Amino acid sequence: MLSSRFVRSDISGPERLGKGRYADVNGYCERASDPGLWAEPLNAATNVAFLIAAAAMWAPARDLPPARLLCAILALIGLGSGLYHTLATPWAALADTLPILAFILAYLYIATRDFLDQSRAVATTLTLLMVPAMILTAPLFALLPLYGASAAYMPVPVLIAVYAVLMIRRDRGTALNLALGAGLLLLSLTFRSLDGPLCAATHGIGTHLLWHLTNAVLLAWMIGTYLRHMLASVPPGR
Repeated sequence: MLSSRFVRSDISGPERLGKGRYADVNGYCERASDPGLWAEPLNAATNVAFLIAAAAMWAPARDLPPARLLCAILALIGLGSGLYHTLATPWAALADTLPILAFILAYLYIATRDFLDQSRAVATTLTLLMVPAMILTAPLFALLPLYGASAAYMPVPVLIAVYAVLMIRRDRGTALNLALGAGLLLLSLTFRSLDGPLCAATHGIGTHLLWHLTNAVLLAWMIGTYLRHMLASVPPGR
């Protein structure tokens, strides 16, 4: 999921299994060189975890529209990723990538507003700067021996950790939850990055399915972190 597809050790980039706009994109261990719809059964099936996570957080988020928005985007992540891991076409890759980016940007805006109590202008500015920051820092993270395959994602756990530090004096509980979220994202990125290197050792299964499962837990955790913070800020009796 998302931009870099350099996850198999035997390819240097997305491998096209056909030609034209709807050419199949081969980027994961489980797919290998099979252009079939069900060439990635585990990678496809584990996207249900995103839908389960979104459904689980929907009711608790009923009184907070921003949290409901995050739940809706989380469901779209599952659907988009499911399309990509079955159809494996460039347009399906966009369906996979865009909801993830939307969640990152939405959460950044919401966290800046409600965690750090910043104005809409500040939150909007930081949110708009996130995309170029990810693009500009990706080449640096690509130099990391393990996480280079997930370079586009690496600014995200770093940013979550920064927000955790900023929240220590404001709300230690939220700071701890954010720190745990950063650690969980780093774990999920480890699974994503090991998909290619461990392809042979896992007999062609890879580890991308574990990226899906841990990422679903992570995103639900991040929504829960927001809910807990907002509920804690409500005066008793209201």
